[in-house]
Amino acid sequence: MKLCSAILLLSPLGLASAFAPTTFTSRSSSTSLNIVVGEDKDIADKVKDVFASGPKENKDFEKIVQDHFPGAMSNNDLVTKVSNILASKGYTPGNTLLATSLCCDELARQLEDDFTGIYGNNFNLGGLAGFPFAGNTGFGAMAAHIPDDGYCLTVHGPHVGITAAGYVGKVERSGIALVDTCCGSAIAASGYVQGITDGGAKITTNIQSFTDFQQGAVQELILPHGKRLSDAKDRNVELPYALYDSQDLLMRDIIEKGSLGIKNGLAVLGGIQINTGPDTRDYFVPLRFDFVNFSGEVMVDLLQDLTSSTTEEE
Repeated sequence: MKLCSAILLLSPLGLASAFAPTTFTSRSSSTSLNIVVGEDKDIADKVKDVFASGPKENKDFEKIVQDHFPGAMSNNDLVTKVSNILASKGYTPGNTLLATSLCCDELARQLEDDFTGIYGNNFNLGGLAGFPFAGNTGFGAMAAHIPDDGYCLTVHGPHVGITAAGYVGKVERSGIALVDTCCGSAIAASGYVQGITDGGAKITTNIQSFTDFQQGAVQELILPHGKRLSDAKDRNVELPYALYDSQDLLMRDIIEKGSLGIKNGLAVLGGIQINTGPDTRDYFVPLRFDFVNFSGEVMVDLLQDLTSSTTEEE
């Protein structure tokens, strides 16, 4: 217990410095944390490479997605516009570290893959339902890995499935006949909350169980949104928005405490990831796109630039 207390008293700056890369004077090391991420290939060419294969645009399905999640962008449009906007601020594939806080679900890896195609490997801050379970320590470690005189792009948010027929909260998975829930963690947490707000169930102490700690935390973190979910027209549509609001509060606090380690700047992209079946594109509802300085201050709100009507074809 004394050791745990001592760890909690460490400042975020101290945590970041604890993970700072070691400097070797004899020779450079390919395994040093002070690495150059990706390569300086033209952004437009890298975007074309990322989306050269994969599902093509499906306007009928696009309408289904927009009906449930207005403002959703295909991953193609999202990655194209984000990378172009950030390029104007000095971000390149060679000076940028990608950090994500997305769900453990393999479907959530698609968005990571699309962004790593531009910026290289990412630092994973997330856990179940996309909550930033790596916390202050994980953010401090990530910040120490940003290239010297470089930048960071963080992408965070929950995910939700939508079937080809437009059912929200489920998704077709490749090689599996069963149409599965998505996000399973979120749906389970929603059921827990509904049992308390609508059915008189009692709050449990599951968060204290280490073997399912993250799920317990997800349940408790969305409990304040119980009435909001009960009053929603479609609970499964409202659920990812409630999750996002809880997660964004945590991310803002984590970023503020660890901002001294982010060097030239941090771009924060937050929203809802929409996973679909194998034959259709994935989507993302952007709810936040800020450029933050090393003091944790939002210098520029880039959301309007991102959500304007231009597309990758333009």
